[in-house]
Amino acid sequence: MNEHFIKNIEIKNFKCFEDFKAEGFGRVNLIGGKNNVGKTAFMEAVCTNIFSVDLKTFVHSLVSISYARDYLKFTNKKLPLKDFLEKSDSFYVKSNKQTLKYKVLEDNGIKEYFFKINNNEIVINVNDYSFELSRNTKVKFINSHGYTNSQLKEVYESVQKKDKEDILYKYLNQFDENILNFKIIGGDKPMFKVDTSNNSSYAHLEEPYRDISEFGDGLKQYVSIICSLYACTNSYLFIDEIDNGIHHSKLDKLWNIILTLAKEQNVQVFATTHSDECIRALVTANTEDVKTYQPKEHILEDDEIKFIELGRTNGKIDSIIFDFKELENEVAQNMEIRGW
Repeated sequence: MNEHFIKNIEIKNFKCFEDFKAEGFGRVNLIGGKNNVGKTAFMEAVCTNIFSVDLKTFVHSLVSISYARDYLKFTNKKLPLKDFLEKSDSFYVKSNKQTLKYKVLEDNGIKEYFFKINNNEIVINVNDYSFELSRNTKVKFINSHGYTNSQLKEVYESVQKKDKEDILYKYLNQFDENILNFKIIGGDKPMFKVDTSNNSSYAHLEEPYRDISEFGDGLKQYVSIICSLYACTNSYLFIDEIDNGIHHSKLDKLWNIILTLAKEQNVQVFATTHSDECIRALVTANTEDVKTYQPKEHILEDDEIKFIELGRTNGKIDSIIFDFKELENEVAQNMEIRGW
């Protein structure tokens, strides 16, 4: 397993996590569990731990967590950054990579922000803080709302820089055989080129290039994930609700791409799902040819794929971590796996 990977995590007093520990993560990690058990919060904590390389990136991550959760509420309303920052009034996450701590301190009417990054402690009076933000562009988080057009454009540029457009088109054609091409046109408009010949389902269209919004969330999610894997070489990709908008019949093909590119680009992937079909598709993708559904050599080794089942014991969140062989056995025996 690559040395840069997250291998263990400890989370305290962050959202629904009071005192949580887990270890044994792999290259590709799928997180399941019942609704509201903390799957997204778990990913936010892990992502912040490796995203935050300095104070500005730490603050950026904390603000992003609050904004993503309140996206619909605040889409058309600007709030001061401190309002988002103070929604996370406490944060402690320790991994094999680093230790992060944040807390809002208030004493006699004086409010301060306390940050700790490994051994570096920083205390800043709220009135003196500039709220400067900085992005760690190597780490990507696709939240449940999906990418904006500008975010998709950014990761697509990584595909272009690596001359992987033909590979992207091949993968998109597997999703829909009438998709011929993908481009960003006019500076910021993601568009698909479709087959308009007589035998195509798009034969009624006069113009072959169509705006991405015409194809639904599933295809946009598909292209976003593929491009992000190229953008996250030697780094990390987080995908909340990975199967968002994607028909269950396409999930094994998506997992085949993720397993292949995660290995090729050396990416550690964390993703959440509510879907039993998504879990089963992961097993299929690593054990069968997704075209013929005949047995094949595994793409990743058993210890490189992990299923993390989050649940509650006496009100406290805990986890069970399955390696691939264990997950495969559970699926084969139709055992209950809490992916929904």
